[in-house]
Amino acid sequence: MKYRAVIFDLDGTLLDTLEDLAGSMNRVLQQKGLPTHPTEAFRYFVGNGAAALVSRALPPEKRNDQLIADCLQAFRREYDRNWNMKTKPYSGVPELLDALTAKHIEMAVLTNKAQPVAELCIHEYFSGWEFAVILGQRDGVPLKPDPAGPREIARRLDIPAHEFLYLGDSAVDMKTAIGAGMLPVGALWGFRSEKELRESGAAEVIGRPTELLKFVN
Repeated sequence: MKYRAVIFDLDGTLLDTLEDLAGSMNRVLQQKGLPTHPTEAFRYFVGNGAAALVSRALPPEKRNDQLIADCLQAFRREYDRNWNMKTKPYSGVPELLDALTAKHIEMAVLTNKAQPVAELCIHEYFSGWEFAVILGQRDGVPLKPDPAGPREIARRLDIPAHEFLYLGDSAVDMKTAIGAGMLPVGALWGFRSEKELRESGAAEVIGRPTELLKFVN
């Protein structure tokens, strides 16, 4: 199969954002007098957008709509101030982007981060590469795993869905890819386990970013 385009997840796939996400949320919890979590716990809090992260981080017995809304607002303030303190691209990602660019493979990003934050991340860390489309969380558009996002990317690039590779690190990403009719490829360097990726439908799993190139050679 000749793949002509790649859609990348952002957190856990292109960027290691875990420490900044965890630090921002833990500061909010401290401010509210609530228990904090080890950084590793946030591997399973992220993936479905900021509201889900906040809800998962709160103690179940304290969780209610008002507290979630208050903490979400506070988290967004904290993350806006501290989003790039420890965040960095994963090793091998720049080399992958260079190689895909040289092969004239179209590249896009689909994330459940808010649209302005997604664009800021790409500008900060990946300004040397061209992403044809960057889609984040937008009002009125369902989050992943709904396939609306990848389908929009396919329409905008005028490339059939089956000619896309979809690289992500979680069950959410694999389900998104499958729903859109794209090849789901699991990133083992990200936030979730190989078991989760395979059980959620990954057609392939790779241990290093540049291993994706075997699908476009």
